Amino acid sequence: MIKTLDELNAVKVKAAEVVSTRVEHRDSGVRDVLVCGGTGCTSSGSANIIKTLEEEIEKNGLKDKVNVIKTGCFGLCALGPIMIVYPEGVFYSKTESEHIPEIVEQHLKNGEPVKKYLYSETVHEDGSIISLDETPFYKKQHRVALRNCGVINPEHIEEYIARDGYQALNKVLTSMSPDDVIKVITDSGLRGRGGAGFPTGRKWQFAKASVNEQKYVCCNADEGDPGAFMDRSVLEGDPHAVIEAMTIAGYAIGANQGYIYVRAEYPIAVERLEIAIKQAEEQGMLGDDIFGTGFSFHLGLRLGAGAFVCGEETALMTSIEGNRGEPRVRPPFPAVKGLFGKPTILNNVETYANICQIILKGAEWFAGMGTEKSKGTKVFALGGKIHNTGLVEVPMGTTLREVVEEIGGGIPNGKKFKAAQTGGPSGGCIPPQHLDIPIDYDNLISIGSMMGSGGLIVMDEDNCMVDIAKFFLEFTVDESCGKCTPCRIGTKRLYEILTKITEGKGTMEDLDKMEKLCYYIKDNALCGLGQTAPNPVLSTLRYFRDEYIAHVKDKTCPAGVCKSLLSYKIIADKCKGCSLCSKKCPVGAISGEIRNPFKIDSEKCIKCGVCMSNCKFGAIVKG
Repeated sequence: MIKTLDELNAVKVKAAEVVSTRVEHRDSGVRDVLVCGGTGCTSSGSANIIKTLEEEIEKNGLKDKVNVIKTGCFGLCALGPIMIVYPEGVFYSKTESEHIPEIVEQHLKNGEPVKKYLYSETVHEDGSIISLDETPFYKKQHRVALRNCGVINPEHIEEYIARDGYQALNKVLTSMSPDDVIKVITDSGLRGRGGAGFPTGRKWQFAKASVNEQKYVCCNADEGDPGAFMDRSVLEGDPHAVIEAMTIAGYAIGANQGYIYVRAEYPIAVERLEIAIKQAEEQGMLGDDIFGTGFSFHLGLRLGAGAFVCGEETALMTSIEGNRGEPRVRPPFPAVKGLFGKPTILNNVETYANICQIILKGAEWFAGMGTEKSKGTKVFALGGKIHNTGLVEVPMGTTLREVVEEIGGGIPNGKKFKAAQTGGPSGGCIPPQHLDIPIDYDNLISIGSMMGSGGLIVMDEDNCMVDIAKFFLEFTVDESCGKCTPCRIGTKRLYEILTKITEGKGTMEDLDKMEKLCYYIKDNALCGLGQTAPNPVLSTLRYFRDEYIAHVKDKTCPAGVCKSLLSYKIIADKCKGCSLCSKKCPVGAISGEIRNPFKIDSEKCIKCGVCMSNCKFGAIVKG
């Protein structure tokens, strides 16, 4: 049980001796082998790698010289499972259990990295190995929210303490008033990272000003956007950062109870939160009389069932209360009447992940990063048609081009960039002409998109933008809680019109009708999720209207995606008459004679594309 700053520092000094091997690349005579234990690498078999590592280390008599540590996400998910060996900082990518005996024998025992298994960007042509921080993926990143992910074992509170963990809480409780805390957060310019971008300090101030004997602090870890995994990765890699920040928030507004609302589909995050909460309670960082100051704060987990609408703050609170997750009419706002009718603040995981560093390093430090109105950094889940799928954290104001072409490594297979979707179903598609726009809250809104929680999906020339809009609308229709008519019925009508267009049955009047309906939904839906649901449609209409017109007037899909508008044909000059396409066709739509050009019966063809994917001569095209 830690009760004083001296006791906390004693734990820090002892643990820092271990963690410094990785953080400072200090050679202590013991190697640390860090293996990613995040969801992505776990699904790729990192647990088997850890098991094999431990077996081989023992077999080679290295148990006292090598520590195997399970961490959170390193960020470069496309190359998982990932393994990093310190103090060298050598990065092994796409690791397989079969590689481990050789790595243990050659590297861990004899000190010679096995270069054929290393991340290629870390190996020069002359064979020399460069620092991971100097690779294109990492060198433009600046990790604040992700500072401990991939560095510490998230299941050991001592390792968090070694990295200044719970120092901010001690500082707040022993030398700052609640007003001091709120002023620091306000002066830092931190805005909510959950999507809306509301100033965090102002939200806390509203809740503090509300007079009530009971107040609550809530954390939104629901993260329902397709392709988003920022919050999950923070919880898996650094759960104590959120726990400490929520405790600080409780002190600032006068709350003694907090709840983390996390989706049940995040089993690793849930398990590590449970471990972290228990450890924090055992060490006196949670519970009664924290640091002997008389301040008490308790924290509980509540599991969500995967409803997208529960990302909306009032719906989330309704769900915590044990009711169906539906949004409430505002005002009153949660800072006045929130969870169980009491004053409540709700921030998302990434927002909380910034708090402790702001307290320790000061408002000026955080405000020195980013742009005039968007301070600090932003975490993005980079996915889609991109080489380096993964998790990135960059200063606000970094351009989309830098993220896509430099950090992301560009578009695979020589394809051209077509669009990037930010903000998930609530965001919009950013076209090539805005690749150089600095990413911040206001700039994205000005071009018809939004920051959202941080999903960033990249699309290339093979994506149909009408189909993309339809995909997001289908998601919204499925996830609408149905409480208000504009969202329940309006999004359904939008989806029906989009379906009609992708089937080649749309009219020009449908485009006007769809645009008018979009603005009606935006103006009349009950909550933010309904109000932003039309954004993917509006942004694609704005920047890719020519594709809509092609679907409507020419009855063609320029990207060759919409099945109803596709047709496959065999180019006679290229066809060798091998008959492979005929043999593979599941419906017998292809006929011909050996060594003569074959033909496709368009009436029978179901447009599955099997013929094209099996043709070895490029004789089959779609259009």
